[in-house]
Amino acid sequence: MTRKYFGTDGIRGEANTFPMTAELALKLGIATGRYFRKTTDKPRVVIGKDTRRSGYMLENALTAGFNSVGMDVLRLGPVPTPAVGMLTRSMRADLGVMISASHNPYKDNGIKFFGPDGFKLSDEAELAIEAMLDLDDLKLAAPEKIGRATQIDDAGGRYLEFAKTTIPRRVSLDGLKIVVDCANGAAYKVAPEALWELGAEVIAIGVKPDGFNINLDCGSTHTEMAAARVVAEGADLGICLDGDADRVMIIDEKGNVADGDQIMGLIAQTWAASGKLAGGTLVSTVMSNLGLERHLESQGLSLKRTAVGDRYVVEAMRAGKFNLGGEQSGHIVMTDYSTTGDGLISALQFLAAMVETGKPASELARVFEPVPQLLQNVRYKSGADPLTQASVIAAICDGENRLAANGRLLIRKSGTEPLVRVMGESEDEVLLKAVISDICAEMQNFA
Repeated sequence: MTRKYFGTDGIRGEANTFPMTAELALKLGIATGRYFRKTTDKPRVVIGKDTRRSGYMLENALTAGFNSVGMDVLRLGPVPTPAVGMLTRSMRADLGVMISASHNPYKDNGIKFFGPDGFKLSDEAELAIEAMLDLDDLKLAAPEKIGRATQIDDAGGRYLEFAKTTIPRRVSLDGLKIVVDCANGAAYKVAPEALWELGAEVIAIGVKPDGFNINLDCGSTHTEMAAARVVAEGADLGICLDGDADRVMIIDEKGNVADGDQIMGLIAQTWAASGKLAGGTLVSTVMSNLGLERHLESQGLSLKRTAVGDRYVVEAMRAGKFNLGGEQSGHIVMTDYSTTGDGLISALQFLAAMVETGKPASELARVFEPVPQLLQNVRYKSGADPLTQASVIAAICDGENRLAANGRLLIRKSGTEPLVRVMGESEDEVLLKAVISDICAEMQNFA
């Protein structure tokens, strides 16, 4: 069944433009509320959000929709996405909602759902909700069964206290100077407070949200300001979160940035050494660097690859009973602690390794040498499909043969726009550039 509203991570778009309108959010609250109302006589939903101005509009519309079908709403205020997953479970809610567009600019927003187990909804549930969105019969609750809305003032504190428990009690951050960039987003209070309570000297930036500056030249997708601050302050570490704090980048004391692959590589080998890595396996996507795969193999560990998207990583983790997975972009999922990517808890795992080994961040943030990676995007005319053309297929086969055992190719279409992403890896950078260039040139004939 074709998806009309839901993408790979909920519903997302420009605020006040379809589908991110108050009207659709109201209908979404009604449809989703009806879907989950079947589970209990007193259904409840928790709603979190990041710091975008449009979050107020969508939160109010969703609340009205849920209330109108008899669901009670617990409003969490600005909290990280992983806090919504955690609190959905701990507060015994039937549904969790996060209003956020993650690392995107303020003008965008999104709505994603979590089931009562704290994990994101299945494809089947999302498709069922989509089908209900277009029904004429809304089946609203009787007046005496309309739901209530309650503000939960200590939601951030609950998550903060939980996050602190994810590192061993013997680990103290005393003596460490840490720069934390909260991207003017959802973790602007909880992340600096958690680090300070664990003993660190904290230099917090990106902690003055105004509704419009979320992810603006800061956070995990713009690490330059934090890197400069780490060096200027002589800090031991920099932590860069994104707008909803479900992803992280680490900056060492020299100002170098470690991406999700490096962080996952460190956690995997640390956990494996202590017997904690389930199945001796890390789950990541096809985008993770070949160097990570080779590093894990040298440690006697495995890398299981999935399609791009943290939901596919989590699905593979649950199916294989693995407890560590993530993406190169900094989404890192540790199902011993969280049901989705968690930037703060991932950073705490890195800090625990620093404390327990006594090594500086620069030694831990480069656990493998990345294989040179090149990515180019090719746009094509709507309705055309370059990947079905014989000449393009031949160019791809030729490129694979030329790279052979020295690298790999990954070519995939975007799920949201007429775009083909051509990615390759090889130690031979000259050959890599030539292969990617030849493939893209052939695709341009159909652009």
